[in-house]
Parts: sequence; structure tokens; C-alpha cells
Amino acid sequence: MKILIVSRTFYPINTPRSFRTTELVKEFSRQGHNVTLLTVRNEKEHPAFERKHGVTIKDLGPLSFSDVDTSSSVKAVNLLKRVVRRGLYQLFEYPDIELMWRVKNKLKKELGYDLMITVAVPHPIHWGAAWAQEEHNKVAETWVADCGDPYMGANMDTFKKLFYFKYFEKAFCRKADAISVPIEGAIEAYYPEFHSKIEVIPQGFNFEEVEIDKEAYSPNEVPTFAYAGGFIPGMRDPRKFLDYMAGLDKAWKFILYSRDRALLEPYVEKTGGKVEVRDYIPRKELLRELSHMDFLVNFENSSPRMLPSKLIDYYLTGRPVLSVNGNEVNTAVVDRFLQGDYSDGYNYKNIDRYRIENVCGKFLQLCDKS
Repeated sequence: MKILIVSRTFYPINTPRSFRTTELVKEFSRQGHNVTLLTVRNEKEHPAFERKHGVTIKDLGPLSFSDVDTSSSVKAVNLLKRVVRRGLYQLFEYPDIELMWRVKNKLKKELGYDLMITVAVPHPIHWGAAWAQEEHNKVAETWVADCGDPYMGANMDTFKKLFYFKYFEKAFCRKADAISVPIEGAIEAYYPEFHSKIEVIPQGFNFEEVEIDKEAYSPNEVPTFAYAGGFIPGMRDPRKFLDYMAGLDKAWKFILYSRDRALLEPYVEKTGGKVEVRDYIPRKELLRELSHMDFLVNFENSSPRMLPSKLIDYYLTGRPVLSVNGNEVNTAVVDRFLQGDYSDGYNYKNIDRYRIENVCGKFLQLCDKS
């Protein structure tokens, strides 16, 4: 089968959508399909990837629109830049809006595919594909718009999308043969007239590629636990948990792989260094680091429409998971985890659905339906 995947992010970038794209490309090729990826090409990394996995990577970029730089030492200037940045994003979906034209123009030269998968975020990827996919001159016989996060129905951001963007969303939903979302709860984030097109296809991983000796774990001298990812104040919020931990008169260590330093740095000082903030590291390296923790922490989203894909990475490490509600911390469960009692740990269900071979199989099944 001839397959085209369109995505803004790809290996070696560390984001959920990059992982989604990378795993799909590798597995479809491993299964013997003719795979082409349209992305922002990295001439340092991607030629070797093409040779190793037998795929073709075509270039979307370089992109012209750049984000507004908010790194100013002058507080007033920094605030002004942040206001401008938010305004441009709210009004025009800037800078991601450029992808709509980029994708449309590139796809006009790509015809004859059996399956096309467009990966969002950002959603202008879908908008450009809708612009290019014509009834009598199709890029692909089957087009699946893969939505990691909702757009108009998103409720994890402080600001709602402006009303006129609904026309962009409805345009791609009408043209796509199917819309894939990672969890059942996300369906309600889309307009009801398109619910019949929605398929639940979770994030997929190659379980066999994870090189972790789970038997090598040994307890740390003090309870040591970790989290990897970003935060959204009020939505995916660690502060109540950190406030509780800071008040405990016992030894512990919490390592956070996150770029949200402004949110976390006050707790580094408040806890005397028990909270440690580290930058992101490559996924395989991160999994090895996490496998040495006594347990891992998941901060639950306040919205049932989104589920952190990091939970599957956590599963692969073999370590128990403390799942924390940011609005109301169950201190009794936290205390039990600190004592080495993990009986209240996160309960994984039907883990095989996250295997990349099964995920790719679900995409292929959509070709038979269209």
C-alpha cells in the first residue's frame, strides 16, 4: 500500500505528535508499505533515518513565520510581547497558519496514494489537506485526519478559539474520510454531525524497542519519584501536590523533566532542593532514567477529552504510577506511596491496544470503510 503521512513534527523532536508520527512511519514501513512522510526536513538526521527504515521524507519548509520572542530582561517589554504573541495566535493562529498554505501547495504535487494520514496539532495541517484534497483529483483514496488534541472543542486553554475558526474545522471534517482521536472522551469535543466519522485510535509504541532491564531496579535511599512533561495551571496543575509535599517532615526527592521552570522554581527553594527540575532528554534515555525511580507521578487533566500519552511510556518503564488530581490531592494515597505501598497505583487496561502494530492495523482498516 502507498501511504502518505503529513506532520509538522517528527524524529528527533520530543513531543507527543512527533512520537505519533515517528512510530507510524517506522511500523508502516516495517510491514512492507511504501511510506512517504511530508514534514519539516532535518538534513542532519533524516537521511540516515530514510536509509535505515526505507522511507521517503519530503520537505514542508523551511517555515517563514517565526514565533514572537518573549525572552526580554525588561519586564514591561516581556509582558507586551506576550500580549502580542497571544493576540496573533488567537486572531490568526499565528505562526502555525503558514502550514495551511505549505501543506496545500505541497500536496498538490502528491497524488495516487492509497492512504493519507495528517497529524495534528497544529490543526492547520488538516486545513491545508482539506484545501488540497479534491473530489476528482484526490491526494489519497482514504484520508484520515488524526487529532491528538481537539481544536474548537478544546477546554484545556484559558482562551476559547474565535468563532470563525469553526469554518476551518468543519471544512476538514467534511472532506476527511475519517477522524481519529486517542480516547473515547475526545469525541464530544467535535461537532455532532461528524461523530459518525470518528474512530478511537490511541497513541502507539513499539514495545519491543524499549531497552529496559526491569529486574535491575533497586529501591532508592529516600523515596525518589519523577514526572515528565508540561503543565497547564488550573488544568494539569502540580501546585497543590507540591504544597503538600513541601509541608512533609521527611526525606524524599521529586525530579521533574519539564520546561515550566517559572511554575516549579519556587518549590525548588521552598523544599530545600527536594524538588529538582531538569530539561527534556531524548525519549529512550528518559525511559531508562524513569525506570530507576521508586514510582512515577501522573498529573491528571481536568478534562476527560484528553489523556496524557506519557502513561504508556510510564508503563514501559515497569514502575508504579501515582495519579494525582491537581484540584484535590488524596494525601492518604500519597503517604502510602512514600511508604512503598503502591496498591493504589494507576490501573492499566487493555494495554495491547497501544502496541504500534495494532494501531497501524486500525488505520489500515479505515481504508476498507471509505
